[in-house]
Amino acid sequence: MSLPQARRIALAAQGFGVERPSGPISARHVQKVIDTVGVLQIDSVNVLSRSHYLPVFSRLGDYPRPLLEKAANTAPRRMVEYWAHEASFIAPETHRLLRWRMDRAAHEAWGGMQRIARDRAELLDQVLEVIDRHGPLTAAAAEKIVGDGTPRERTGEWGWNWSDVKRAIEFQFWAGRITSAGRTQQFERRYALPGRVLPQAVTAAADPDPEDARRELVRIASRAMGVATERCLRDYFRLKPAQSQAAVRDLVEAGELLPVTVDGWGRQAYLHPGARVPRRITARALLSPFDSLVWERPRTEVLWDFRLRLEIYTPAAKREFGYYVLPFLLGEQLVGRVDLKADRAPGGGGRLLVKAAYSEPGVPAPAVLGELTDELRLMARWLELDDVVAEPKGDLGPALAQVFRR
Repeated sequence: MSLPQARRIALAAQGFGVERPSGPISARHVQKVIDTVGVLQIDSVNVLSRSHYLPVFSRLGDYPRPLLEKAANTAPRRMVEYWAHEASFIAPETHRLLRWRMDRAAHEAWGGMQRIARDRAELLDQVLEVIDRHGPLTAAAAEKIVGDGTPRERTGEWGWNWSDVKRAIEFQFWAGRITSAGRTQQFERRYALPGRVLPQAVTAAADPDPEDARRELVRIASRAMGVATERCLRDYFRLKPAQSQAAVRDLVEAGELLPVTVDGWGRQAYLHPGARVPRRITARALLSPFDSLVWERPRTEVLWDFRLRLEIYTPAAKREFGYYVLPFLLGEQLVGRVDLKADRAPGGGGRLLVKAAYSEPGVPAPAVLGELTDELRLMARWLELDDVVAEPKGDLGPALAQVFRR
């Protein structure tokens, strides 16, 4: 198939092949997005919005954010948290498919958690008992109840300032013995036993065979990506190469993945048999850098010739495009990128700040400007911000600054 065909298949598989709802947006619309993408990646950065809210906005427009919060925080929960593609919201049924990963916590959890499991097994039991008795609880609340005086460690690994209690809780979360009953306003997990969060049909179901589970995870990834290489399918749920390769081989033999050649791709690609091949895509969306459409960076480059890097941890003077940069999708192309920040006022309202805005090489700026202006206004309304203010940085910045001064 041609590269444009592959691009349209990928966009349609991710929910960009249909128009946004024209009327009120309901929980049914939100559920459709969750079912379509399969995974909403979570990230703590809140310079604009928590990342898991953004993919739903990209596909639906100005939707009520409480609809997504209800899906994660109230029964019957439509999505729960676990380590899928990094920290993620997934369907409860998908949580069950990851039990083989939970069983490997002692070998695959980060070093600090492994140390707790090895050296302080009594603390694992203690935090489980506390969460059973008092949950849902944040880790900070559990620390107060446990009363463990272990100082927070400063190590080179992620989670460097965790106490031993926090490490024990996170190990149990990885192992599936506790789960998240939602997040606080400060974005802290509220831990509880799985039986108090997951649907009874999920908790009561037998553990699936690990190979069957991994085949199903690849099925979900294939449906959500439309066309992808084995490496792309592997990345969706962060499988290991041997695990993904075996699953892909089995699904090809069963006719559930179709080997295809895509012009310009240097690797074997696989097409989901039910993938749509639209003649055209008319989407318009600002995309979170953690959106499942673009999170596999090599795939984003071969599909759109668009190099996307997260520059949050790059010193300001060395950033190429900005701190929190969102690609801008127009039609079937990624035509620009915008560095955005929500400047929230204490009593509500505030401003959407466009720190910089760039069109892609070869894309005429006038073709982008009007559509980007409308999308920025829509985002400001969705975020309940009163105004949009643009700085004259980037080739689109001066024109945007002039538009939003009017």
